[in-house]
Amino acid sequence: MKKFLIILCTIIISSGNFAFADGDLWDNYGDQNIYGQKPVSDKEFEQALESKKGKKKRDKNIPKGESIQQSNETDSILNVSKELPILLIPLNLKQQNGSIIPIGHYQVEGIKENGKPYIKLYQAHYVIAKLPAEETNDDFGETAINFVKLLPHGEAHVQIVFGNVDFNAYSIIDIAE
Repeated sequence: MKKFLIILCTIIISSGNFAFADGDLWDNYGDQNIYGQKPVSDKEFEQALESKKGKKKRDKNIPKGESIQQSNETDSILNVSKELPILLIPLNLKQQNGSIIPIGHYQVEGIKENGKPYIKLYQAHYVIAKLPAEETNDDFGETAINFVKLLPHGEAHVQIVFGNVDFNAYSIIDIAE
């Protein structure tokens, strides 16, 4: 009786497995055009291979018409140096010539003229102040390539520190009363 039960269970289980294979890819095994593909002759295959042999594979990451002359890192560093950092001056400052730099936001540019560093403060496209500066190797603890900060320097002075790819500099200015 035990053998009969085992054989019966085996027949039931093995016959049930055939139902799981319904509708799979093997149902259409003999039909080559099932996915819309057309058969290709040997002559057409050889022509396709010959047409690909003469063409050079192009890197899709390189834009057409432009030549690469530097690495992406160098390009990004050069673009960063073109962007002027912005400085907020929260109090009126007095220049050496007696003119006042009013409270406001300023774009800051560091330049060298005749070997001397200057810090220029811009609002819109107008130069508001051209401050003489001292060049230094100190980066003032900044991790950025371009930076500008306003630091206290005693009770009656502030220090504007500036850095870019070319040089780092600082200028000490009096606070206007």
